[in-house]
Amino acid sequence: MQLTVWTYEGPPHVGAMRIATAMEGVHYVLHAPQGDTYADLLFTMIERRGKRPPVTYTTFQARDLGKDTAELFQQAARDAFARFQPQAMLVGASCTAELIQDDPAGLAEAMRLPCPVIALELPSYQRKENWGAAETFYQLVRKMCAVSNSSPDGGGIKKANILGPTALGFRHRDDVIEIRRLLDTLGIAVNVVAPLGATPADLARLPAADFNICLYPEIADTACRWLERQYGQKTVRTVPIGHAATRDFIAEIAALAGVDPAPALDTSNLPWWSRSVDSTYLTGKRVFIFGDATHAIAAARVAQDELGFEVVGLGCYNREFARDLRDAAKLYGVEPLITDDYLAVEEAIQALQPELVLGTQMERHIAKRLRIPCAVISAPVHVQDFPARYSPQMGFEGANVLFDTWVHPLVMGLEEHLLTMFRDDFEFSDGAGASHLGGSTPLPLAEGAGGGTAAAVSVAAETGPPLSPPASGRGTWSAEAERELLKIPFFVRGKARRNTEKFAADRNLATITLDTLYDAKAHHAR
Repeated sequence: MQLTVWTYEGPPHVGAMRIATAMEGVHYVLHAPQGDTYADLLFTMIERRGKRPPVTYTTFQARDLGKDTAELFQQAARDAFARFQPQAMLVGASCTAELIQDDPAGLAEAMRLPCPVIALELPSYQRKENWGAAETFYQLVRKMCAVSNSSPDGGGIKKANILGPTALGFRHRDDVIEIRRLLDTLGIAVNVVAPLGATPADLARLPAADFNICLYPEIADTACRWLERQYGQKTVRTVPIGHAATRDFIAEIAALAGVDPAPALDTSNLPWWSRSVDSTYLTGKRVFIFGDATHAIAAARVAQDELGFEVVGLGCYNREFARDLRDAAKLYGVEPLITDDYLAVEEAIQALQPELVLGTQMERHIAKRLRIPCAVISAPVHVQDFPARYSPQMGFEGANVLFDTWVHPLVMGLEEHLLTMFRDDFEFSDGAGASHLGGSTPLPLAEGAGGGTAAAVSVAAETGPPLSPPASGRGTWSAEAERELLKIPFFVRGKARRNTEKFAADRNLATITLDTLYDAKAHHAR
């Protein structure tokens, strides 16, 4: 165990909770102490769901440990069934309750409840959230398909299962809408979408599909492999994130279903935008990518092949997909970063000095502190990444969203840089009124300051974006050199400061002047 401020994944019972919350007619009885109910906030506060997750906690306290906590669990399970009448019940223990070894699986089996009961063995100290979600979904699928007599009808319209979307997933709701639209265009029916919105009875109908679409491997890969072995169902594994990947996805589905892919081969705006005059100046921008393996690998392909960026860093936090990430890193000639330590990610970003970061909400905080443009591409995310609007990541519309989301931080960074670069101009200083108001009164200068450009520049310097902190703390900067440093784009200003200080230290220069700054620039440009 490791103490941490941030974590990319919760314990595996949070993954199980994501499956239960995504589905209908499922209830989760979780043996957990008082205080482990914090996970409710993930759904009601961050995902902004209108109802609590379908979870009953035993919430035993310290004084209960001297009594029969097993009876406490059984009573909670009886009460949950009587109150919610679920079609299927999940039972398990949180990481804390796991230590008292009450065996929820055996206790639930002894109760013989009148509904399918799926006992979850989720080792909290070896596995994490995504694995817990995948294992829970797999166990549900196995249990419900065991009582199924469904099978493909062998003719007529082809049918597909869309597997993987879940609660707390990054844009899963919108991705499903986009994929449904593509399948409808191809003339393929959707048999079941699961776990999101599915019931246990829907899971029993999974074998009736002609093939499965593994939309999110972190969640659905295990279940898809079992369905393939058990029922011979083929699996579409291309993840349709980006314009080219969406075309590959359509081609793979069309080949499996024996249909013409042409009607679905839409032309999104991304290819044209990425070739446009406004975009070509972004070619070669250095990008660092980190997230879950599926989104990180897909983002790297879009960044390099479709937007012309240079991938300088690629990593993921879910070790179960480390091999896939390593294979992808070889394509871009970068060292793979596989870690769940955000401090290691921050260290890598600082060392690489990228011009854009694509990551999770953790990388958003890191990039903000380092003053680097950032866009979120993967869970874990915060409330702003569950937009009310339609904002998929997959399909052709998803490709448009990617372009907007990734390019805008760079464009805004350029705008901020231009405002900073021209801050000495009387029209752009903070002491000047807004030009669009026409003849407005100039803003007051700092107290005690006289009129003129110098005072306006002083105010601008105080209110503008702060300089990057010194990397070494060695050397004193002259006022003239500090002002010149402000003209360097903020997203590379920290590197320029560190390079200049190192240049000055190597030459035993106590004061960094304007000439020192230019000499250092020439030296590092060689």
